[in-house]
Amino acid sequence: MSNDRYAAGLAMLERVDGRGGEEVLESVRAISPDFARYLVEFPFGDIYSREGLDLKSREIAVVAALTAMGNAGPQLRVHIGAALHVGCTRQEILEVIMQMAVYAGFPAALNGLFAARDVFTAHSA
Repeated sequence: MSNDRYAAGLAMLERVDGRGGEEVLESVRAISPDFARYLVEFPFGDIYSREGLDLKSREIAVVAALTAMGNAGPQLRVHIGAALHVGCTRQEILEVIMQMAVYAGFPAALNGLFAARDVFTAHSA
């Protein structure tokens, strides 16, 4: 295990997700410490840390992908929160989700909109 890779990933996780990312990591760590390490090292230490896209663009892409998948509600909620955390507006998030109706269908987009509603409500409280 590369401690540098883990440290870079942990720092990026904090930048992207804030407290929400740490909560996810803690829940995964309780089940599988190895998988929690992989979750930090690969997506955040290797991919998110790359140059070429800013964090806002990365989160827009992730929200679009998770919406289109249609079966990743918990992950979509975390990444909608992350999108807000890195500077996406609610309107940008809604537009990305609505765009997915064209490519993934109305059911996937509706599920995405309901996930956004849940996250927006939680962020307003």
